[in-house]
Amino acid sequence: MATPRSAAAPSSSSPSSVSPAISRIAIGLEYDGSRFLGWQTQPGGGAVQDVLEKALAAIAGEPVCVTGAGRTDRGVHAASQVAHFDTRALRPETAWVRGVNAFLPESIAVLWSRPVAAEFHARFSATARTYRYRLVNRPVRPALAARHAGWYYAPLDVAAMRDAARALVGEHDFSAFRAAKCQAKTAVRSVHSIDIEKRDDEIDFVIRANAFLHHMVRNIVGSLVYVGAARRPPGWIAEVLASRDRNRAAPTFGPEGLCLEKIEYAAKWGLPQ
Repeated sequence: MATPRSAAAPSSSSPSSVSPAISRIAIGLEYDGSRFLGWQTQPGGGAVQDVLEKALAAIAGEPVCVTGAGRTDRGVHAASQVAHFDTRALRPETAWVRGVNAFLPESIAVLWSRPVAAEFHARFSATARTYRYRLVNRPVRPALAARHAGWYYAPLDVAAMRDAARALVGEHDFSAFRAAKCQAKTAVRSVHSIDIEKRDDEIDFVIRANAFLHHMVRNIVGSLVYVGAARRPPGWIAEVLASRDRNRAAPTFGPEGLCLEKIEYAAKWGLPQ
């Protein structure tokens, strides 16, 4: 007589043996870049990606790998970074926000979460990005804003810088404004706008483009400051751009004043704008 199968042992076709489906979640976050070694994970930890993946794993109950829309450098801030990750964990949207924030240091916070289609990619689905470089322009260096703003001691001619910046708007090869270690396959980028805003002793450089090269914003700001300080004429920026030679541009400005301010996506993804 055949031995009956145990009722406690489910067959391979039992629903309880089926693994949960993988879901893709998008999140928005902000962070103080002065507290981290940049976005990209580091061997010894200390990057935004390191602490974020650890916090997400605590809520998911499984390892989590996060992909960000932009790899900000050490010291660079974000007011609206976007990232995505895949998980089998079923959690309410609030768990990916308030729950994850409970495991994060005070210098980083998840602002929102949304389930998205598997085709969504935080980096490649983005249509535009906006960076803001905050510059304190006064004789005395700042103290309160030391970690969140650049500084230039001499008066800057905003009108001259605006004139020079016009040459950078449009689709160009920005080789002259990329870092030597930049790994992008092409230096061609489309800059949609460059706004230079002055308020009291602060000057903000707001640059919107389809994408950016490594150090591109900081190199542009450094060169525009050369123009503003009358060290170069406004037409010099166009000459540097056309040269495609990084050695022709000004030195890279510090990371303290740079902030990833906005990332844009098509409405079909349903993300907060």
